[in-house]
Amino acid sequence: MSKFVVTAANEAQRAAWLGGTLPEVEKVRPGLWSIPVPIPINPLRYVLVYALELPDGVAIVDAGWNTDEAYDALVTGLAVAGYSITDVRAVLVTHIHPDHYGLAGRVREVSGAWIALHPADARLLRDRYDDDYVETLVEQEKALLVRSGVPQTVLDTLAGASMMIRHMVTMARPDRLVEDGDRLDLRGWDLRAVWTPGHSPGHLCFLSESRRVLFSGDHVLAKITPMVAVHPQSTPNPLADYLEALVAVRKFEVDEVLPAHEYRFKELAERVDYVIGHHEDRLEEIAEVIGADDGITCWDIATRLTWSRPWESIQPFMRRAANNETLAHLAWLEAKGRVRRTPGEADLWYSM
Repeated sequence: MSKFVVTAANEAQRAAWLGGTLPEVEKVRPGLWSIPVPIPINPLRYVLVYALELPDGVAIVDAGWNTDEAYDALVTGLAVAGYSITDVRAVLVTHIHPDHYGLAGRVREVSGAWIALHPADARLLRDRYDDDYVETLVEQEKALLVRSGVPQTVLDTLAGASMMIRHMVTMARPDRLVEDGDRLDLRGWDLRAVWTPGHSPGHLCFLSESRRVLFSGDHVLAKITPMVAVHPQSTPNPLADYLEALVAVRKFEVDEVLPAHEYRFKELAERVDYVIGHHEDRLEEIAEVIGADDGITCWDIATRLTWSRPWESIQPFMRRAANNETLAHLAWLEAKGRVRRTPGEADLWYSM
């Protein structure tokens, strides 16, 4: 598939992303600010928090990780926009991953802001972030990896690979559950929630029709594609959910897409088409691997696919992500009747 390059809405922001630096706090348009909040030990480097001006303060879309560096960057960015952290009235969380949800509770403690989240993600909070339950989730992940054919030598390392980032989240129950199509109660904004599951079961985008902008979270990004994976808290076929949600947002007539990472861009429909094409290519690649070696495990398939770097140089957490992404594509192919699974201690995959 030929490469499609979106048009950056701000060339300086794109240059910062490509150059490995932090972009500037930016007034995107009247009443709307972009605030980069750094992410520690992560190639994404920062999350773009958007501040929406209200008559009595600001609402923010996403919040960042729960680190002092991230909190200070958010406070400083709000100050550039002319606001204090105590002026935050609402935190609209696109989804519960730590770089989006992690600081929400701390912001609420300081400002009294209400936190909004989709119910499908709200249901996952306890098992993911409560110390009394998280070990069960690790064991469930371990069982999934065993079924995927992950070697015993790396099983424990991969199963617990995400535990190191749990402390970067302040556990905070949402004050408001936001469903697909809900209108957000934000004076001066016609913001509508759009449920876009796949990257997480409750991922939300926020659309302003009058301002012709889409806050896309991780659902649609300028350069990379978000992780869509089978895991203990995913739906059975998250790739089907994701592709359907891509089609749903493609129709929106917007001038600008405001993602949570990288940089703002203009061509929503064309970018959606490219991402769908990317997944179609990946599905074909996986089908070809199985066709050449029937009775293969998910892990062995993952090791033979084309990734952004050689398999040997991929770190454990990302190898787990690669395995689980591969499993999501296998679940899609299985649902379409293109491959079949033989259950066992390690499931084996065959062509139809």
